[in-house]
Amino acid sequence: VQFVESGGGLVQPGGSLRVSCAVSIRLFRFFSMAWYRQAPGKQRELVASITVGERTNYADSVKGRFTISRDNAKNTVYLQMNSLKLEDTAVYFCNILRNDGAPGRDWGQGTQVTVSS
Repeated sequence: VQFVESGGGLVQPGGSLRVSCAVSIRLFRFFSMAWYRQAPGKQRELVASITVGERTNYADSVKGRFTISRDNAKNTVYLQMNSLKLEDTAVYFCNILRNDGAPGRDWGQGTQVTVSS
C-alpha cells in the first residue's frame, strides 16, 4: 500500500488548508480511512476517520474545525482544516483504519502543516 500526502504548507492562525492523500490500494472503497498527525517531540495521534459508509469521527481537539471526506473514484481522502491554530502544526499522514482501530503497517512521507503568524 502506498500513501502520497500533499497540500500542506504555511498558514496563519485562523486560516484554512486542505490536504489530500492519494492511496494505491485495491478496493479502496472497502477500507475505512484516517488522518493522523505528529508534532515535534510528540507521538502520532489520530485526527479524523471516515468509514466505508462515510461515517466520520474526530479528535476533540479538531471537532468543528476539520472535515474528512473521501472520493472513491479517485482513491483519495481529504482533510479540510479551518480555523487553524498554532497547535495544529504537525506532519499529517493518512492511513487505512483497521477494524481493531489501529492504522495499517505502511506509511507515506506525510505533508507538513505549519501554523504561524
